[in-house]
Amino acid sequence: MIDTFHIWASFAIIILAIVLYASERIAMEITSLLVLVVLLALFSLAPLTDSAGENLLSAQDILAGFGNPALITLMALLVMAQGLFQSGAFDRPIARLNKMAGTKPLIAALAVFASATIASGLLNNTPVVLLAIPIILAITKRSVLSSASLLMGLNFLVVLGGNLTLIGSSTNLLVADAAARLHINDIHFFTPTIPALLLLLVGGFYVLVIMPHLMRPAPQNEETEDAESGRQYIIEMRLHGGDALVGAKTQAGFLPILRGMTLQMIENAQAQMLAPFDDYTLRAGDRLFIAATRQELADALADNDHPLHHQILALVPPAPNTGEEMILAELVVAPGSRMTGRGIYQTGFTHLTDCFIVGVQRRTRMTRDALGDIRLAAGDILLVIGARTYIDGLRNQTDTLLVEWSARELPRLKNANRARLIFAATVLSVASGFVPIIVASLAGACAMVLSGVLNVRQAVRGFDLRIFLVIAAALGMAQALLITGGADIITRNFLYLFDGAPPAIILSAFFFVCALFTNLLSNNATAVLFTPLAIGLAHSLNIEPLAFLLAVVFAANSGFATPMAYQTNLLVMTPGNFRFSDFVRAGVPLIIIIWLTYSIFAPFYFGF
Repeated sequence: MIDTFHIWASFAIIILAIVLYASERIAMEITSLLVLVVLLALFSLAPLTDSAGENLLSAQDILAGFGNPALITLMALLVMAQGLFQSGAFDRPIARLNKMAGTKPLIAALAVFASATIASGLLNNTPVVLLAIPIILAITKRSVLSSASLLMGLNFLVVLGGNLTLIGSSTNLLVADAAARLHINDIHFFTPTIPALLLLLVGGFYVLVIMPHLMRPAPQNEETEDAESGRQYIIEMRLHGGDALVGAKTQAGFLPILRGMTLQMIENAQAQMLAPFDDYTLRAGDRLFIAATRQELADALADNDHPLHHQILALVPPAPNTGEEMILAELVVAPGSRMTGRGIYQTGFTHLTDCFIVGVQRRTRMTRDALGDIRLAAGDILLVIGARTYIDGLRNQTDTLLVEWSARELPRLKNANRARLIFAATVLSVASGFVPIIVASLAGACAMVLSGVLNVRQAVRGFDLRIFLVIAAALGMAQALLITGGADIITRNFLYLFDGAPPAIILSAFFFVCALFTNLLSNNATAVLFTPLAIGLAHSLNIEPLAFLLAVVFAANSGFATPMAYQTNLLVMTPGNFRFSDFVRAGVPLIIIIWLTYSIFAPFYFGF
């Protein structure tokens, strides 16, 4: 008979973890490591042994979560998502949606919702939400639509879309893996799809029709307006023989080859010409002054076929290391800087820093002067490009202040098709059952690096340390709960509480408890801890375990009521100006709807 000391000690550790995760007084990463240390100390100092004296829960068992196939699969999928993001694989459809936002904001919003929901069934939810947030903010700036309703709706629909396939959410992978370790191999790629579609339809109706009436209007916030995204810089360029722009003709006063950028002025030996330009053909020796946003310029520099690509990059000092990525960043001219009162070309900036000034913005207004004629002043914003090593060196400059968040790598658009192909091959191989999901995901992540879509540094950034440690700690706690007999105690008491109740009522109550825990703990930890309980309950009731396993999947993904319950809740919290109460107001009704829908549907679907 197993000593009850280990059971209650395991319960105490799990309760401590729940309190620390929910309070957020300590970082989740530190809490996870603390839990593992306490578990290791407990079962090392007071080993749990069988009648033959064999240790039932060794350090290797507690730390096995770090090598868990589901966790490795999830990390590999995050690397693949980083490859799609870094290569700009979705930049063109995003650009189309941004363009649509100006004329048809409601249609654009619905298109974003639909695209994000579908994508979340195949990608980790975090990068999907990150890609969609700027589009939603652009739509709300151009319309009377509420940013609060759209951002919260985006978040909830992406989470519901993550239920559709096995790889749609880390929760799904963890439940499938935990069940497989208990010899239940019922969850495959499309196993959750049919009930998930029903939950998506019902939840989507609530999100689109009912929830907007419950939302508190978000207060206006200058930061959420994302004014920087529309800031235009003046770029100066002199044409030489053989340049891509030589021979280009203006049409209807504009220069179509610039793809959305605005040609402000042309200067040649005879005169200066201001827009609009009437059927002018660009010649070698012309000096052009082009207005472009940071995003437009980043897209141009990343696209080998853009006429500005080679002309600007030819002026940038080469990177000190082969393959080092180029960074586009913003600098603010500091008060008291030696650059003030001097022209850009008089500062020797490129010689001193190995970074090239692409454009300049004078506070809130766009200058129309030639760059060489501009006398810099404190507060001027410089758009610069350089290798990562050189951009990092700008932090030591006293004449300028590096805007840290602005330092971003140029997307490698030439790799976009390669990234899409790798991702599609991975999904198809998993969906068809050709190879196990862990093999396909690891092969896809390696292909992203070997094909040049990502370098090693970028691939490492795809890892999420918080997810990695939280899941490893949750797996350790679940193992302790299972081996000590704690899971059996919970199962027996749960059945005792609902003694005589039909399986449908027990399933409904189990779903509710799991959904409650996921909003206090986290989706990943809840999935790991409740999967053994789900299987135990199903066996005790002599019904198919899949009904309870999918209840864990859908309930653990129902982290709608608190910001810390799901990662994407935290992503939309700042741009939406949400408070804790906003998630409670919008999320609790959705949890109740999902709970009741599954409780009614599951008994008919699984036949009990």
